[in-house]
Amino acid sequence: MLSRTADHLFWLSRYIERAENTARMLDIAYQTSLQPQSAIESEQTWRSLVSISELNGVYGARHSAINSRNVMEFMVADESNLSSIFNCLRAARENARAVRGALTTEVWETMNQTWLELRRLLREGALTRDPSQLFEWVKYRSHLSRGVTVGTMLQDEAFHFIRIGSFLERADNTARLLDVKFYRQDDSGTERDAARDFYYWSAVLRSVSGFEIYRKVYSNVIQPDKVAELLILRPDMPRSLSHCITRMLANLRRVANAQSGETLRRAGRLEAQLAFGRIDEILAQGLHPFLDGFLVEVADLGNGISRDFLV
Repeated sequence: MLSRTADHLFWLSRYIERAENTARMLDIAYQTSLQPQSAIESEQTWRSLVSISELNGVYGARHSAINSRNVMEFMVADESNLSSIFNCLRAARENARAVRGALTTEVWETMNQTWLELRRLLREGALTRDPSQLFEWVKYRSHLSRGVTVGTMLQDEAFHFIRIGSFLERADNTARLLDVKFYRQDDSGTERDAARDFYYWSAVLRSVSGFEIYRKVYSNVIQPDKVAELLILRPDMPRSLSHCITRMLANLRRVANAQSGETLRRAGRLEAQLAFGRIDEILAQGLHPFLDGFLVEVADLGNGISRDFLV
């Protein structure tokens, strides 16, 4: 496969996944903002979201104050923010158009229709009218795109590069989503009451479609350490770090070449750390430092894949 084609396939899947996970993080923040809280707590919620997404500089150039309206507008529809849902879905569509011949008709039509529909929804004020409904729509379209890809594409190199991009981006964004909570705790230095904590972690689990999974696995009240274990170490949880890295590595092995040995080694080492890790050891180390280190590893893998295969 041409490296330019592989590059477009890799990034179209990353952009689709990034749009979905941005919607998931925004939904947590929005649902949390509906609970009784002080103005300081509300600002910390939205500030942590911008900080974890590493968008402080871009946001500061556009807005002087941090509040729900500004942050949601910035992260959903702002064309100056390259990570906004608007720009992610536009970039996914443009990458798909560039490699139209490598995709099935169903995959292309799904991505094209998603982009056209998003423009219509934003013009009609969907973000202002009902943010949660818009976030659910973004998640649904991402699920649809992924399902059509798995269900209609030949499982050749093109398919594997799409899956590598999806799982790598999902691992990165799950870590960021989980870190939003701990970033805010560390930054504020305060403990939230148990009832509010319960509703917050419930929102986190629901945002990753993990609420029912948590109940099935643990059969217990929601506890932060168990949520962290589910989203980091459980190999059978579709959005956990362990599952994402394992699936990414499996697809990476299918396209391995003479230059990719070091990238495969780093991916295998990270998979082993998650496969044999224990949540008590991670929490003793500190979840925020652990997630920071994980994000560095994922960025390193992304750079290695670009160096070994892509343009």
